[in-house]
Amino acid sequence: MVWTFHEDELDRPDVTTLLALHFSEMRANSPPAACHVLDPDGLRAPGIVFWSLREDGRLLGVGALKRLAADHGEVKSMRTAPDALGRGAGRAMLRQLIADGRRRGFARISLETGSTADFAAALRLYESEGFVPCGPFGGYLESPFTRFLTRAI
Repeated sequence: MVWTFHEDELDRPDVTTLLALHFSEMRANSPPAACHVLDPDGLRAPGIVFWSLREDGRLLGVGALKRLAADHGEVKSMRTAPDALGRGAGRAMLRQLIADGRRRGFARISLETGSTADFAAALRLYESEGFVPCGPFGGYLESPFTRFLTRAI
């Protein structure tokens, strides 16, 4: 089975379904002031590149990379399909976003995520890939619910 990355598949039905799940769960599990999830229109904004990961055509996960500055990117909207959890799709997507950031000339990639138990697996993944705590960036505000992480690439 071969895993492949695809750019800009926001209009594919399986992608829109996974993004709708992601959006609804983030809204349900996050206080409104600390929820920064992007809907599909937000993911179409200039400076954002959207990726999907597939195995023989089946969607495994999605993720996006947002340009914050010439040398700084942000991970956005990473989500693994429910039936692909535990298979390494999230790690593969994160590594793709890091590699894409390098190709785009970024020296650093940062991310914002939650701090509750719902985000524990994501936090373990980010920390295992070299992300370390940092302060707010890109207009975000500090909150007890929010964690900010960064890493040099």
